[in-house]
Amino acid sequence: MKYIILHNGHIKIYKRENSKYWQMRIKAPRRKAIRESTGCKILKDAKSIATNRYNTLTFEKKYVSINKESQHQYNGKHLLGIKNLNKNEINYILDYAQQFIEFNNQKIKKDNILKGRSIFNVFFEDSTRTRTSFEIAAKRLGADLINVSVKDSSINKGETLLDTIITIGSLDPDLLIIRHPEYGVSEMISNTINASVINAGDGSHEHPTQALLDALTIKNKIGKFKDLKIAICGDILHSRVARSNIYILKKLGAKINLVGPRTLIPEDINKLGVSVYYDMKNGLKDCDIVMMLRIQKERILGIHIPSEKDYFIEYGLDFQKLKYAKKNALVMHPGPMNRGVEIDSKVADDVTRSLIQSQVSMGVAIRMACLKILIDNKDIN
Repeated sequence: MKYIILHNGHIKIYKRENSKYWQMRIKAPRRKAIRESTGCKILKDAKSIATNRYNTLTFEKKYVSINKESQHQYNGKHLLGIKNLNKNEINYILDYAQQFIEFNNQKIKKDNILKGRSIFNVFFEDSTRTRTSFEIAAKRLGADLINVSVKDSSINKGETLLDTIITIGSLDPDLLIIRHPEYGVSEMISNTINASVINAGDGSHEHPTQALLDALTIKNKIGKFKDLKIAICGDILHSRVARSNIYILKKLGAKINLVGPRTLIPEDINKLGVSVYYDMKNGLKDCDIVMMLRIQKERILGIHIPSEKDYFIEYGLDFQKLKYAKKNALVMHPGPMNRGVEIDSKVADDVTRSLIQSQVSMGVAIRMACLKILIDNKDIN
């Protein structure tokens, strides 16, 4: 039998007696050896095919499967806020979401682990990013996702919120994702129906999955929270993102500076253990991360705010103001961005400093984790 050895023994090309075709045995790293015909009579062609096959097996990404475990260290049936989560529960959700980051980076981003499960997006406020992120998360897990268009719902025909939710509940959903302009609506709904509930934002109160995805972004970029100094800048008064991020980042060990105009910072916010500043120079000093927030124009009633031009001069993040922070400070923004108001486009688009696009991708991973955990917990409870 004739044979040729290539790639330090990882490839063996051989031809049996009375055979016209070269065979190949390939042992790629961390894979079982395979034996196949090259389909070639000419040695040169056989070498080329064997080498290409070896390279494919060596560099081919192995399909990432999802952990099917249904027992979780977070036992809640709902996710209504960050305030009542403890550090271990937060870390568990962040750790559980890591698998979905890798899963979403592969070519085939589809699993049927939630096949046959019904998830409803019920948004009483306009949303594109959050609603779409949840929709992608649900579909990648194989669930049936139903978007409820409130504009076309019976609420606009005189039906009460409670009647609408009871009607949806009669369809036996597994999970509802609720966004509503009023504080406490998600909690009220969670006490009304049997499905799990995720609060996707209730007024100026909380937005737990945004805080979780922001924490996941920081964890994957920096690797720690302890002693990080993070500035949250802008409309703190009306921002549910600010509140949820204060809760989660403080629990994970970070130090928080809040920066903004006096009229847009709550008077009693320092009770949460944060430092308050009314100018960017002092507020950004020695910060590792600068998180910008948009002005919540839809929630501002009877409060004087500067013009957009004046606001940008005082509080808009450009490279000049970013110099007040640490030398390589990173930039975050939950979106949607008002370019030229709270952030300059050059800063937002600088891939060496901005984590904004990473936040979007982390959002899908964290929401996949939350959907899986909560539906598993619903089945147990």
